[in-house]
Amino acid sequence: MRHSVIVPVIVLIAALSAPIFSEPAPSAGDRLVFVAGSTKRVCQLTGDVDRTSGRLTLSQTGKRFGVFGTDLGSSFEHDGRLFFLFGDTWGRPGLRDAVAWTRSNTPQSILLDFYKAQDGRWLPLTVPGVDLGAFEVPSGGVSVGGKMYVVVTTDWSPAKGVMGRSVLTVSEDDGRSFQALYDLSRTKFINVSFWSSGGWLYIFGSGLYRKSDVYLARTRPSDLADRSRLLYFHGFNLKGLPQWSAREPAAVALFHHPVVGEFSVAYCPPVRRYVLLYNSTRPRGIILRSAATPWGPWSEGEVIFDPWRDPGYGSFLHIPATFQADKRDSVNDPGREAEWGGEYGPYLMARFTTGSAWGCRLFYTLSTWNPYAVVVMQTDLKLEAGGRRPPTSSGPFPADRNPKMGLMHRRHELMHPPQ
Repeated sequence: MRHSVIVPVIVLIAALSAPIFSEPAPSAGDRLVFVAGSTKRVCQLTGDVDRTSGRLTLSQTGKRFGVFGTDLGSSFEHDGRLFFLFGDTWGRPGLRDAVAWTRSNTPQSILLDFYKAQDGRWLPLTVPGVDLGAFEVPSGGVSVGGKMYVVVTTDWSPAKGVMGRSVLTVSEDDGRSFQALYDLSRTKFINVSFWSSGGWLYIFGSGLYRKSDVYLARTRPSDLADRSRLLYFHGFNLKGLPQWSAREPAAVALFHHPVVGEFSVAYCPPVRRYVLLYNSTRPRGIILRSAATPWGPWSEGEVIFDPWRDPGYGSFLHIPATFQADKRDSVNDPGREAEWGGEYGPYLMARFTTGSAWGCRLFYTLSTWNPYAVVVMQTDLKLEAGGRRPPTSSGPFPADRNPKMGLMHRRHELMHPPQ
């Protein structure tokens, strides 16, 4: 999802397949807003059977690679391919992580490939000297100078329910193997998203898992392997220009909404805006923010996907029959009938973005927890003068419906998933 001379160019289409925008040409005061009712599930990306349609998935990840269930799927461009970083994956003991890629140029037909180990199943992402067990996952990657750089989270604490450290790793064989370079952060850059622009590589970060704001750092792409060259955004000077510090503690939040864990950032050239997506509990759903520059100012948050308001629960997110008998569905994993599904991990896939000066269509991956799968989503945005405030959640939020975090109480269940 990156661009520059070093990172492969984003594939963009000049306009949407059908014209849906009628706003005037953008100006600095316009805000990028959600087109109500536009968020849709495109397809199921992982697994063998699409739980909503009942049809076989295109990638057949279980049959072809032994990937029966997985989550996350942050993506980045490398060597002409779109690479995906998947989290705790069913199909091997220990909930290992996986790397996949596609050459597809349409979001409706993403065919995934995985590296295979000697046993014919998917090759786990491994970093010598770094623990990558359950809850310790890759969060973001970028391609620089023909090398693949990936940030992994580690030092999971069952007592605290958080990852304690992030590590920058490098691969010189296109993701088959990795080596640790340095500890990136223990505070504000545990989960990250990269974007390259104007000769700088920007690193967006969140800290305490699902209790963090979002922070910003940058470096020259050629200096990424040297942690001492990182600069952290720490506010504006009297002229309104961004200030940078060599100290991570000096980093200030881009906006205040301390619920962020998984998130992604990408630039949308048609509307000249950066877009940030993250999952939230207050308000419930997937949140959109936008800005003209990486440091902002960032717009107020807006819910682009609410699993009750939009087609979610009962469609591709499981509702336990014990909650409401008439809401019963069959999208759950076998043996998980009593467990809620839930949305998290909205990772933008910039190569599929379409649009014009009046708006754009985003495509992103989203994890569903039950079923334990990753789906492709689409959302339309338009430029609007003034903008509007985010709607509130339209449904309840039972404590057990906090996907991924509840996993710490169900380790045995997921260590022995249905095969």
